[in-house]
Amino acid sequence: MKTMIARIAAVALTAAVAFTGAAQAGKLEEIRDRGTVRIGVSLGGEPIGFRDDKNNPVGYDVDVATQLAAKLGVPVEFTDVSGDARISMLVSGQLDIVVANTSATLERAKTVNFSIPYNRAGLRVIVQKDAGIASLKDLAGKKVVVGRGTTGESFLKKAVPDAELVYTDNFSPDGVLLLQQKRADAAIEDSSLLDYLATKNDNLVTLPGLFSNDPIGIAVAKGDPEFVRWLDMFVSDYIQSGAYEANYKKWWGEKANPPTLNPLW
Repeated sequence: MKTMIARIAAVALTAAVAFTGAAQAGKLEEIRDRGTVRIGVSLGGEPIGFRDDKNNPVGYDVDVATQLAAKLGVPVEFTDVSGDARISMLVSGQLDIVVANTSATLERAKTVNFSIPYNRAGLRVIVQKDAGIASLKDLAGKKVVVGRGTTGESFLKKAVPDAELVYTDNFSPDGVLLLQQKRADAAIEDSSLLDYLATKNDNLVTLPGLFSNDPIGIAVAKGDPEFVRWLDMFVSDYIQSGAYEANYKKWWGEKANPPTLNPLW
């Protein structure tokens, strides 16, 4: 009887060790074993993410994702994602990481985990110069481009319920084209995108002020807190090493003032 009990205990212990080992393997080991990291980036607007004349992904987020993959020691596989797809593809396991200008909100944090911020941005409104729009309330009855499933959509529905929302899954080129062709009176997006756009288009101007101040985090699926901690350490190093300031000024210009970020993790 004692022998049988000992055998059962041994089997249980072996199973427990195997289970613990599998649990400890985690996303880091999974990525390294696979030999690639699958990162979602949003290629919907300059300078955050877009495609160059050779159709290659480029932009601020793409550089962050490339540096992250280098720290992991594996090549990166990019997938263009935007709006709700950023979260759903993480949850379904199609992506390992999302570096796609994703605001770290309390609502989203119910579904995915976020690193400490690697960038910050606020909602801004850009308008046609001749549209007669001087303030947020003037958007009532106007056609306003919004990204589907974005914080801009949520904000505008509450702040200006009478605005006519024109949805796009990719702000660039789709939303930008709507503005250039004057098929929309305005757009609401991250200041990081609209500030850049306004410098490239004489017919467009941004309204003064920001309507939010959002932390932009790296998103991952829930269930692996050790991987989140590693990402926090990556972002901390990204900020303190000077890579953050260099990358920001690369895309917004040498005279740009990068938003202040906290490197603590």
